[in-house]
Amino acid sequence: MRWLFAAFLAVAAPAVAAPKTVVALDQGWQVRLDPADPAVATHPREAQWFAATVPGSVQQDLIAAGRVPDPYVGRNEGAIQWMGLAGWQWRTTIMVTPALFARRHLDLVFDGLDTFATVSVNGRAMLVADNAHRRWRLDAKPALHVGANLVTIAIASPIKRLQPMVLADPHPLPGEYDSMFGDEPKGRQTSPYIRKPKYQYGWDWGPRIVAIGAWRPVRLEAWDATRIDTLRIEQEALNDAEARISARIDIAADGMERRRIAATVTGPSGRTVKAQRMVTLAPGLNHVAIPLAIAHPQRWWPAGSGAQPLYRVAVAAGDDDRAERRTGLRTVELMRDGGGLGFRINGRPIFAKGANLIPFDEFPTRVTPERMQALLADARDANMNMIRVWGGGYYLDDAFYDAADAMGLMLWQDFMFGGSVTPPDPAFRANVAVEAEEQVARLQAHPAIVLWSGGNEILAGWANWSDRKAYKAAIGADAQERIGTGMAVLFDRVLRDAVLRNAPGTPYWNNSPSTDYEAPIDTDANGDRHFWDVWSGSKPVERYLDSCPRFMSEYGFQAMPVMATIRAFAGDGALTPDSPVMKAHQRFLDGEGNARLQFYLDQRLRPARDFADFVYLTQVDQAQAIAMAALHHRACRPVTMGSLYWQLNDVWPGISWSGIDWYGRWKLLHYAARRFFAPEAIVAEHVGGATRVVLVSDATAPIAATWRITARAMGGAVLATREAPVALAPLAATEVARLDDAALFGAAAPDASYAVAELLVGGRPISRAIVERMPPKDMAYPDPGLTASWDGDRVTVSTRRLARAVMLDFGTVSAHPSDNGFDLLPGERVTLTVRSDAPPAALAAALTLRSLAR
Repeated sequence: MRWLFAAFLAVAAPAVAAPKTVVALDQGWQVRLDPADPAVATHPREAQWFAATVPGSVQQDLIAAGRVPDPYVGRNEGAIQWMGLAGWQWRTTIMVTPALFARRHLDLVFDGLDTFATVSVNGRAMLVADNAHRRWRLDAKPALHVGANLVTIAIASPIKRLQPMVLADPHPLPGEYDSMFGDEPKGRQTSPYIRKPKYQYGWDWGPRIVAIGAWRPVRLEAWDATRIDTLRIEQEALNDAEARISARIDIAADGMERRRIAATVTGPSGRTVKAQRMVTLAPGLNHVAIPLAIAHPQRWWPAGSGAQPLYRVAVAAGDDDRAERRTGLRTVELMRDGGGLGFRINGRPIFAKGANLIPFDEFPTRVTPERMQALLADARDANMNMIRVWGGGYYLDDAFYDAADAMGLMLWQDFMFGGSVTPPDPAFRANVAVEAEEQVARLQAHPAIVLWSGGNEILAGWANWSDRKAYKAAIGADAQERIGTGMAVLFDRVLRDAVLRNAPGTPYWNNSPSTDYEAPIDTDANGDRHFWDVWSGSKPVERYLDSCPRFMSEYGFQAMPVMATIRAFAGDGALTPDSPVMKAHQRFLDGEGNARLQFYLDQRLRPARDFADFVYLTQVDQAQAIAMAALHHRACRPVTMGSLYWQLNDVWPGISWSGIDWYGRWKLLHYAARRFFAPEAIVAEHVGGATRVVLVSDATAPIAATWRITARAMGGAVLATREAPVALAPLAATEVARLDDAALFGAAAPDASYAVAELLVGGRPISRAIVERMPPKDMAYPDPGLTASWDGDRVTVSTRRLARAVMLDFGTVSAHPSDNGFDLLPGERVTLTVRSDAPPAALAAALTLRSLAR
């Protein structure tokens, strides 16, 4: 109880007009299975109080206590499903001193309760919560007294709470993914009816862990006259001479009084600007705006386009309370001419290069700021400038947005709607309205957020998906109209209004994919696209080259993670793609997705020699497929103005579309992204017996360069060379050549010849592409004769002949080479640095050099 004594001392403050005092309630919690829950019969031990971590979840507490197995290992996921089907209770004790009790207000604040929660103080029910994405505040003083006070939280199973309603409905709302564990009948999901992270119910890249708990911080706030509830930074004007901003403050007041409200802006150089106002506050919530002018402002730019200077804005309501936000100065416009979609930042059109982000973990409280920063740094280092925060998860911690601001990573921020049809009732929308107001107000100062989107695939699904069409036919015209109107009100009014009121300088987009009600959804002609003909539709990867979408916000291709990750979850036994543990960690098609990996290997690449080689080949397939698509999108500029592939990261150790796995280990895709998202690149597309060469540049001024394409026989002999100087057009894609095979390769056999396309600046190649005339599986690639020599943590890889997609594979040893998955021409060598906790001798012993050669 030492923490209670410390809290007792911390709040021993003057009884009148003292500054707000905050006591974190993150210690001393216990949890138990609700004694009235039927699960007590099979889990009696859990009906006794045991130690809990808040913030957290009961699943984490039982895993930490060793009472249930780690669901990320082996096939353990099924063993923890019962927890999401039961009700749970938490308790802690708060010590209230006489000085603390003398404060006018004692508020209990819950930043996140997941989800159907009842909070009681000394046995008196004080709060009923029903939205995991909201902050909940209650005036606890009427139920408190001097001394020890008992706070309890009872949280019901979301499935059990909603299931009777869903089962009674002949046509329940279409959801996302059916449970694999039989706790919900197929087609009768409870998830559409609750404001809770959707991915917890299972997705095609992650497990089903329906978490229950106080998942965000809990605190006691003691205050007297005034309390700052919200601080928003609104940018009113920005030019080279001056920026005009307004600090907009919502202040809760206890009574009528005059108060000085002060604001200070501190710029990147440390220079400050100050302003203040005397205002008369009325009881309740007061809205106060303080204008500030910043001379010679420094603009925030996306990564690769400029610097990221940041300003800090602090406000004070007398001595009672303070608040602070960090922001950047920039303008954002959506480019919509002719149905297009793109971003103009500070007046400059920016081609969006990046990926989609899913939640970092099934358990958000395990995600540290350092882990978020590391992933975003990996994205920036792969030349990305935009991340889409996908709508089936949760609104991320402030530290995530702070890191994106500092790194210049633009954020496409979805509201948290994952794909299910939303309930049409006004009460649901009213609940969401509060959530949206809170979250936009919390995040609006971040310059990284350049778009708020209503959610993921809800409107596209309603318009286009076969199960939605069948549902609409089944419910009839009246019910269809009611549900459709409810979604229109939610996405076109409730969420749009929350952005307009709280972040007026940031555009709103009603869904992804979408045309924002202008035209049919999910087409190449208008708005953004989610293109899944490749992979989900089993179409050849060359389908990526068929058209130029206006903005590609989702497309993807799976691959296995590296062997070190696979062994961490699968153990040491013999493995095949069909091993039960491998299927348990593959969620596409309910575990059958590894057959799709094999399907594409059969279509494009050579047969695998063993399981480790299978892992390598899937990573090559993924990297090549996404590179083909991303480079094509860039070559389509300005028709296409964005390419965000699915997906950047993983939520657990599994087999998915990610470029970086749950441990932070890069697949070959992420190394390839650094090349295909490079500021300047050469695109060489071989289609229909001809090669199209396009040069792309993100620079704002012309660059003197040379493009070159060299045809070679497989033995290394040069067949032909085309070369020309060029001034790379700024912010553009320029086609410089179309060469038919006869002109480039002469009479050389297609399987025994290839071309190398290069972009040179200052005589040095900065971008290169290999042109294959046939699918890689049909190319007569020779044994390259790869060798490796070590010097400490540096390794030099050499080849005698063409080596395609060279992978430094360290097996079960965790290692990060500075490059991987690259091509080497005959006689080339490259020296790389390898980052690892293993000593160089162990790395050398573990290394296998792989290539596409048979």
